[in-house]
Amino acid sequence: MPHRKSPFVAAIAAAALLGLSSMAQAAPTTWTIDPNHSNVTFTIRHFFSKVTGSFTKFSGKIVYDPANVAASSAQADIDAASIFTANEKRDGHLRSADFFDVEKFPKLTFQSTKVTPQGDKLVIEGNLTMHGITKPVTLEGALLGASPDKAGFEASGKLDRKEYGIVWNRVVDQGGAMLGDDVTIQISVEANSEAAEAKRAEMMKKAAAEKGTGKAEATK
Repeated sequence: MPHRKSPFVAAIAAAALLGLSSMAQAAPTTWTIDPNHSNVTFTIRHFFSKVTGSFTKFSGKIVYDPANVAASSAQADIDAASIFTANEKRDGHLRSADFFDVEKFPKLTFQSTKVTPQGDKLVIEGNLTMHGITKPVTLEGALLGASPDKAGFEASGKLDRKEYGIVWNRVVDQGGAMLGDDVTIQISVEANSEAAEAKRAEMMKKAAAEKGTGKAEATK
């Protein structure tokens, strides 16, 4: 007896196909990263375990072309002083000249140079500038989904901190180093389309104007 899909499952499948079809026909879209619903995290070995941290202030744009994925691009700026590992003393040390030296190098920047589709994944090559040094990096990313107003992206990769001049370490009593050299990066992004950003800006402008009018009326 042949297996029949339920009407609900068939409807979900049809909606997914329609969504993919509309994306394939869509023009390139510029997406602005929403920092309130995104995160940039990293992990590094500390003794025998791993410590995870994040940057809490960042911005960026992603241009995604579903009809020609190779024409897509990504750009991001990260505030180095916003590093956070849930330990105030450690965060202060990370901001110092031993590590990020945030007074001298206040930003980390990434600019893609090539995007290559591989199945449902994206290989994102680009230049990362950190601690005043620019080096090529490769991230594995993916488009998680998109609507006319919002899209979700993710990317991850690994880098050697010593290549960026961040070399501070301490030898432990048993030999070996307290910190690892390899840093794993994980990026999760929710982004707004240019149209959504324009709509939001217009709403804020209108609200501010109405608030100003209300104040003017109150002073009469």
